[in-house]
Amino acid sequence: MKIALIGASGFVGNTVLNELLNRGHEVTAIARNVDKLGLDSSNLTKVPADVYDTARLAQVLKGHDAVINTFNSGWNNPNIYDDFLRGSGSIQEATKQAGVKRILTVGGAGSLYIDGQQLVDSPGFPEAFKAGALAARDYLNELRKEAVLDWTFLSPAIEMHHGIERKRTGAYRSGLENPVFNDEQRSWITVDDLAVAIVDEIENPKHIRQRFTVAY
Repeated sequence: MKIALIGASGFVGNTVLNELLNRGHEVTAIARNVDKLGLDSSNLTKVPADVYDTARLAQVLKGHDAVINTFNSGWNNPNIYDDFLRGSGSIQEATKQAGVKRILTVGGAGSLYIDGQQLVDSPGFPEAFKAGALAARDYLNELRKEAVLDWTFLSPAIEMHHGIERKRTGAYRSGLENPVFNDEQRSWITVDDLAVAIVDEIENPKHIRQRFTVAY
């Protein structure tokens, strides 16, 4: 497949890029600074683009089979909430303008429910991540209104780590609106296996116009 990957230089995006290339996909890696992308491959095209420039982004996205959106407006950005919503909306609109039907957006775990309450609304939710989590939650609510695109929104596990505790296994369990917990009541996954889940969903869609979540 020919895949456009937005945010390819980020924590999640760079791992997804490796997974896509390892599976033989043709990838257009889109980032603000493509110099951060150390990879080179005959299947890789690096394109610098500003997600807020909808018209320019639409031109870049034309001709792709699917878009994977791992955009993050920056955890240390004091305007993270507004910037995330504006950037995500621009990506959504650019995908439509480009005539690409399929888009998968990586969001956060904050909009998952435990006992009827979203995690981001719980008393113990970390303040440092609250604005970003609220932005991802509110964008999901907007995305649910989308009637043209075959969209999917992926919420990672509550804990997401580099592949240190566990290397890429290719194994995970999935859910929809509630976190997936293991026998130790822990909801976690490595970014390596999150990337596996993302590419699996692109190759074999099971959650069209749905949110889903993955964990071990």
